[in-house]
Amino acid sequence: MIIAIIQARMGSTRLPGKVLKEVEGMTLLEYQLSRIKKSKLLDKVIIATSILPQDDPIVNLGKEVGVECFRGSENDVLTRYYAAAKSTFADIVVRLTADCPFSDPDIIDDTIRLFMDEKADYAANTVPPQTSTYPNGSDVEVFSMKALDRANTEAKDPHDREHVTFYFWKYDKGFKTVQLKNQKDLSKYRFTVDYPEDLEVVSFIIKKLKEQKRFGHISDVINIIDSNPEIKEKNSKLMQCSFLA
Repeated sequence: MIIAIIQARMGSTRLPGKVLKEVEGMTLLEYQLSRIKKSKLLDKVIIATSILPQDDPIVNLGKEVGVECFRGSENDVLTRYYAAAKSTFADIVVRLTADCPFSDPDIIDDTIRLFMDEKADYAANTVPPQTSTYPNGSDVEVFSMKALDRANTEAKDPHDREHVTFYFWKYDKGFKTVQLKNQKDLSKYRFTVDYPEDLEVVSFIIKKLKEQKRFGHISDVINIIDSNPEIKEKNSKLMQCSFLA
């Protein structure tokens, strides 16, 4: 079983409630879910959120759109992921985060294929970030249940447990890791939502995609950014801020 687990919470310090912000009549999380479901290789998609009452709206949305939610620790996200994966009998886990509304099903499938072809413990497209050739916000991470079990047992640093996959790639722990490469370096672009200005950029792109009746693969999104100087400048400034953060 290949299970995608979307990490979602309402408690963002920079943009509270960002995952349920509405654009053109849909929340950002709904946009993401609608795109992820077009993956050809995923067997199931679930949302992993916290047990805090403030995250109840995420669970309610899941019920509305027919997506299972798993609730666990707010800060020990590694344990939350492990328990969520165990509950679904996953063999392979795909980690996605709910602040990336333009998740691309083709990139998800390409990363899964790389993971399987290379018989890796961990595969990603934007990690490590220093060698990424994909936009910030197109993030996909794939790892085996066996590797997740080991990380959950061995990782002790609270920082590693909060960020789930650090234990796979930040240290020399013997995991086999591989990175998906794009033919063209697109790492200067940013599709994630951390700041109010990110929401402005994403909202503009969503409206343009609807006008053009396009799904919104990476090339479509980048064409919209490149064709609108004001949005392109804002996107570039946001990317610079993310490097400094």
